[in-house]
Amino acid sequence: MAKLEEANNLNNAINKEVESLEVERLNHNFGFTQILKDINFSIKKGEVLSVVGPSGGGKTTLMHLCANLLDVEEGSIKNSFTSSAFAFQEARLLPWKNVIDNISLGLIAKGTKANIAKKMSEEIALKFGLEEEDFDKFPKDLSGGMKQRVSFARALVVEPSLLFLDEPFSALDIGLKMELQAHLIQMVKEKNLTILFITHDLMEAIRLSDKILLLEADPGHIIKEFTYDLAQESRDDKFVYNQTAKILQDETIINTFELQGIGFK
Repeated sequence: MAKLEEANNLNNAINKEVESLEVERLNHNFGFTQILKDINFSIKKGEVLSVVGPSGGGKTTLMHLCANLLDVEEGSIKNSFTSSAFAFQEARLLPWKNVIDNISLGLIAKGTKANIAKKMSEEIALKFGLEEEDFDKFPKDLSGGMKQRVSFARALVVEPSLLFLDEPFSALDIGLKMELQAHLIQMVKEKNLTILFITHDLMEAIRLSDKILLLEADPGHIIKEFTYDLAQESRDDKFVYNQTAKILQDETIINTFELQGIGFK
């Protein structure tokens, strides 16, 4: 019996090591309009991959396809991650549930006992900067920043293997943005968290990502890849600023974001 349990644990460890998301020859259309063309990339366990590009380039459509929120029409997406969670630009909290009940939604859905889910939700709420006096508040009583804290806590309390982020920092002030990013960097390091991150902000992509894919629009297709080997926790502001200045001089970036004539060339 002990040997069987040991073998199962070994198999589980191996499966976690080989978790991946593989996108091959992906095309997507809305009606007669092609949104994505020949998308190919992969994400391995523990990697952070960002997709950047101008608005309307198909970034969110790509994430929805990867998250199985849209059906794949052409090409393939193979996702072997055991679990996933989402954080979006809007917090998307249920208005009739308080902070703790919103955070514990995923835990309850997984079958976690209510008292355990409540305790786990309270612990992560405190970790994300919420106070005990906030626990019984409803979304209408929360600021935008507090709502986003709840959204991140809800996504991470279930300890997902793969986290989908769709521009979750775009409406936040710089202090809260950097605080939440620091939480994510810690989770990547401690939990080997994998992230697919959609953004138009090059600086936050550089701060968080192992790899950045540049998506050009009409239709959306990958035209360049940038990689960063330095561990996220070692990337100080100087590194991020220097790398951002460097990438803004890249001809492909200038043309894709239409930066000609505004000081970047």
